Amino acid sequence: MKTKLQHPIISAIILLGLFVHVCIGCSFFSSSSVQSEEKRVAITIDDLPLNIAESVNNREMGAITDKILFHIKNHNVPVVGFVNEKGLVVNGSIDAERVGILNKWLDAGVELGNHTYSHKSLHTTPIDEYKKDIVDGESTVVKLLVNHGMKLRYFRHPYLHTGKELQTRDEIVRFLASRGQSVAPVTFDNSEWVFAKAYDNAYAANDKFQMEEIAKSYIVYMRSKQHFFEQQVGELFGRNIRHILVIHANRLNSEYLPELFKMMKDDGYSFITLDEALRDRAYQSANEYAGGGGITWIHHWAITVGKGREFFKGEPLVPARYLKIAGVEHE
Repeated sequence: MKTKLQHPIISAIILLGLFVHVCIGCSFFSSSSVQSEEKRVAITIDDLPLNIAESVNNREMGAITDKILFHIKNHNVPVVGFVNEKGLVVNGSIDAERVGILNKWLDAGVELGNHTYSHKSLHTTPIDEYKKDIVDGESTVVKLLVNHGMKLRYFRHPYLHTGKELQTRDEIVRFLASRGQSVAPVTFDNSEWVFAKAYDNAYAANDKFQMEEIAKSYIVYMRSKQHFFEQQVGELFGRNIRHILVIHANRLNSEYLPELFKMMKDDGYSFITLDEALRDRAYQSANEYAGGGGITWIHHWAITVGKGREFFKGEPLVPARYLKIAGVEHE
């Protein structure tokens, strides 16, 4: 018996339906595999031992640190933490108890990096003074790392200020390389510090309702920033990349890291090491950016290839309400 379709129009409709069905299936499979392959992010935390080290006692610093580390371990998230060793100083000298608090990060499996001694900007600091701040930021961290069988490998510029001129930028990169360190980029940048400051102010006022409001808005804001940067790398590379998020060691994250991790997981992200993120070929892209901005590597790459103002429009901003509660004029 013949199975040949008898009517050419019916035949065409059926074939078209099969084609659409197959293509939709292929598209779905492809999309799912891209998400599982590429929706990955490395978490980095700046300003260890604590972003507000100068305004808390050791007991409070220890309690906030314990909460942050509990969340990291509980969610099995690889982290690199960047240290300002000035935060270890009490009454003019390195405080042994604070060194012990910093050591907890290593005990919890967090790798430590150098964030300079005193968080100076390369854009306003003479280069020799900046180099000294890099070296001064190593002393305690290196000892702790050695005790854990590790080496100091990563450096993060304060404020993401990488140099106003290429000569300055490249000289610091060479100086770091001579000391076994490389620059840790950022692709998911944000003004989380504004929410953290607002949260601290609400905490000081014992305003629990406002604290909760700030924290919920923080998570919404972080999701909007994440989506913005996904769109930007899509325009640059035609795909998502392995991202690197920066946040800070602060009271806000000691309470709301689980919500932040959940938001990212709900958006399809899995957590990877900084090493794994840097294996993405995007980080080998040409980067000729030098200037006054403290901006992401996405922006560095975009400026390098000549993207105009339109490319940078639409980045989510912190609502004015939270700037006011934080007591800051702008991000």
